Amino acid sequence: MIALVDYGMGNLRSVEKALEKVGFNVLRTSDPSDLDKAKAIVVPGVGAFGDAIHNLEKLGLKDKIIKHIENRKPYFGICLGLQILFEYGYEFGSHEGLGVIKGSVVRFDDKLNIKIPHMGWNQIWKKKDSKMFKDIEDGSYFYFVHSYYVKPDEKDIIATATDYGIDFCSSIEKDNIWAVQFHPEKSQTLGLKLLENFRKFVYESDK
Repeated sequence: MIALVDYGMGNLRSVEKALEKVGFNVLRTSDPSDLDKAKAIVVPGVGAFGDAIHNLEKLGLKDKIIKHIENRKPYFGICLGLQILFEYGYEFGSHEGLGVIKGSVVRFDDKLNIKIPHMGWNQIWKKKDSKMFKDIEDGSYFYFVHSYYVKPDEKDIIATATDYGIDFCSSIEKDNIWAVQFHPEKSQTLGLKLLENFRKFVYESDK
């Protein structure tokens, strides 16, 4: 069983359906004790960084997620589920994140003369060999919806970058942590392929 963490940030049904389609047994949950039993956890979400952290704390999920990651169990983050991994987010003020990845989450600069939010299909460019993007071609298109992006201090964890006024980090891969800024559940065949790759990773890590 994998836990799909429901902390009140966005509609989880499309993520749940995509995970089930690639063969996962999914438990959608807000119960912290379920995370202890899960083989892996998936944290999606759309909305503000500070609200996400507040909700996780209120539900007793924040420390459980950190413990799960520290125990080297697989974690997959989507959109906000990527951003909350970082130390600080600067959406409507300054907020502390989970702090498991060094770096921050910042807004696209208005001076870039781009439409914000970044919404629609865009390409990912691989920055390292990655299990996450196995059998997915460099330059493939995925679906994005976001106004903020992550800036990792450790550049070697960047799996892909995407060009939107600047080259920004669009996914990270570090040990048991996989996380993406785009939405695989909205990215059709390639999104499902990426989730299949995560499924393989989850069961390989269990051997």
